[in-house]
This record gives sequence, structure tokens and C-alpha cells, in this order.
Amino acid sequence: MQNEYTQNEGGEKKSILDQIISNHQAEEVANLDAVEIIQNLFGELNERERDVLTRRFGLNGKVKETLEGIGNVHKLTRERIRQIETAAVKKLRQLKRAENYVAGLKRVINQLLEEHGGLMEKEYLLNNLVNFSAGGYRGRDGNLLTHKNNLDFLISKLLHDHFEEVNSHEYFKPSFKLKHQLLDHLEALAVELLDKIKEAKTIFRTDELFDLAGNLESYRTNKEKFNTPNNLDISNVLKNELFEEKADLVNANKPIYSLLQAARQIEQNKFGHWGQFDWREIKPKTINDKIYLVLKNHGKPMHFVDITKRINEINFDGKKANAATVHNELILDKKYILVGRGLYSLKEWGYQKGTVAEVIEEILKQADNELGRDEIIDKVMAQRLVKRATIILALMNRNKFEKTDGKYKIKVNS
Repeated sequence: MQNEYTQNEGGEKKSILDQIISNHQAEEVANLDAVEIIQNLFGELNERERDVLTRRFGLNGKVKETLEGIGNVHKLTRERIRQIETAAVKKLRQLKRAENYVAGLKRVINQLLEEHGGLMEKEYLLNNLVNFSAGGYRGRDGNLLTHKNNLDFLISKLLHDHFEEVNSHEYFKPSFKLKHQLLDHLEALAVELLDKIKEAKTIFRTDELFDLAGNLESYRTNKEKFNTPNNLDISNVLKNELFEEKADLVNANKPIYSLLQAARQIEQNKFGHWGQFDWREIKPKTINDKIYLVLKNHGKPMHFVDITKRINEINFDGKKANAATVHNELILDKKYILVGRGLYSLKEWGYQKGTVAEVIEEILKQADNELGRDEIIDKVMAQRLVKRATIILALMNRNKFEKTDGKYKIKVNS
């Protein structure tokens, strides 16, 4: 008898039927094109109705316009523009063929929400849909905002009977959820996770938060609600130039990952670490915060010019950093140590402040013994990015050091 099961890369058995379903879903997702769907539907509207909706919801990839602004263009009151908007949306909802156009999108969104535990932060959902849509914005003008705004319009205005917008929620950012999805267990886990993060007073990697969440009471008592299907691969959504998420792990824990994305007071910084949304390591407020984050995540000393360049590349908040300002912060703050010409490290890495001679002096004090030249050189070079010759020259300072039988010690002044 022919084997009805195959194994995936993780060794998990998957039935032939499951594979057919997954392949069909993947094909359906890849063919999504929100722009084309809306163009087809808008053929039923008059020119003014199309223009009002396009401007109001940014369907052309531009900033969404106000009722008043659109009214000025059409020489109509804001109230009249609101009436045109309402009537145009109603007309689209009543189209008999509208359901056919959005049916594929509806199925994909439903699948995404089910696999993510029933709730997805709005931007995260749109990013997933855009990345899945191979025939979407990438095949057109490359305008990411156009595609996102078109998707947002379709979901919020034409699929409102199936998916509900979550706005002004105590625990969650603006999100979409399955129409009849209860949020009690998600709220409880969001609250308990935040409490544990605050209690730890430290940032977490994604995998660490998965482990933490899995051991919480609110997760254990609702474990079956977090046990969702896992057919859609969201690896492409997780790609980031600054850090690497473990895609397999995230795919296997979509409900918790989605909860982290949606939680109002939990945030991920530019380097992939999670914490309370207003912590300085999560949302840097000053140039000094940015310097610290860049240095800490680089993991080794950097020149102040390179630190400045990196801050501007990452673009934390749109504010451009100046090399002179960065250098000044590095000089004045004791948590930064000058370890070479223009090169700075973090004091928490074990580097010591002072000249090469002062570093040698501290090394000899801590050794509480005489040390050979090579031992001293190795220890200094762990503290300073200097040449061997510079260290040897410092050791020749007879006012500070004396040499006996090839060993150095601090000279005791008479």
C-alpha cells in the first residue's frame, strides 16, 4: 500500500491531503492583488466617488486626506464628502460580484488569523499579506504603501462582517481579529508577560520570551487556545537587516509572537530585543541612548565617526546625528571608555579608563605580584587598542615602574 504520509524537514509527518491544502493556500496567497481587486470594484463607481475613496484611504499610495481637504478639491463641504464616502462604500458592499473578488483574500486572512491565535496587530497583518503577495505590489510600481492601504480598505470596509477592528484597547495596539474571537486569554497572557518583563528589569530575545510565556499560568490554563494550525510560512516577514529571528521557532509559536506584536506595552527594539515599550533600550530618547544601543549591539569598540554613521543608518526616530555631538557624549559620560584614537568601548565590558601607563599600574595592583612584559602587554591589549610598542614605551617610565629579573612592578617612591 502506498505511504499516505511524508516527512517535512523537521521530521514531522504530514498527510498528502494536508500538503495539497497547503500548496493550494500558498498558490492562493501568491495570487493576491489588492490593487487589482479594488480597480475592478471601482469600475462600478462614478469618477467623484472613486476620487473621494482614493484620497480618503490613500489608495494611490499617498497620505490619507481629511474630509475638509478633499472638500476643498471638489468645492464641497466636509459633510457632503462624508456622505459621498459612506454612499460609495455602501454601493461596493452591495455589489453582487464583490464577494467573488474578495473571497480569496478572506480565506487567506482567516487562515493567518487562525494560525496567529485569532488576533494580529494591523501593521503586522498587512506586512504578512504584502509579503505573501508575489503578484501584488512587487509586480506593479513597487509602492508598498499603496498595497497596504488597499488591503486595509478591503479588510475594514468590505470584509467587516468577517473581521473586526480592535481600536482603543487597553492592552492591544490597533489590530484585526476574527469576528467572534474572545480576547480574555490573550489579555491575561499580555498582562502576565508584561509583569514578568518589568520584574526582570532586562530585555529579552524572542526565543527567551517564548520560553517565559510557555511557563506562565495564563498560558498553561489556556494551552489548547494557543495550539493552532501551522501551514503558512511567515519566514519572509521576519527578515531584518539588523537582526535575525529564528524563523522556524516563530512559525511554531505564531500566537505568542502575534501577541508580542500586538501588546500595547511590550515592544521590540531595532536590534530584535523585547522589553517595556518606554524603556530607553527599547525606545531610545536621547543621542546618548542611541550611542549606547549601537555600541552594545556591535559588541566591540567603535570609532565615534562609525557610531554616528550607524545611528543615521538605523534611523531610530528620523533625527540625524552629528559626529561632534556623538564625540562629546562619549567624552563626558563615564560609561564609555576611550580605548584608542577616536575608539570607544563600554565600561561594562571591563575596559578601564586612563592612559596606557595608568592601565598598566592598575593591572599590576590587581595582580598583587610582579608580571613579565608579555603578560602585561596581553592584559593591556585586552583593555586598549594600542600597538605593542606603545605599551613597551610606557613600561620604560622609570618614575612609575621598575624591572627586576625580567619582571615589572610599581615603583615605590622614596
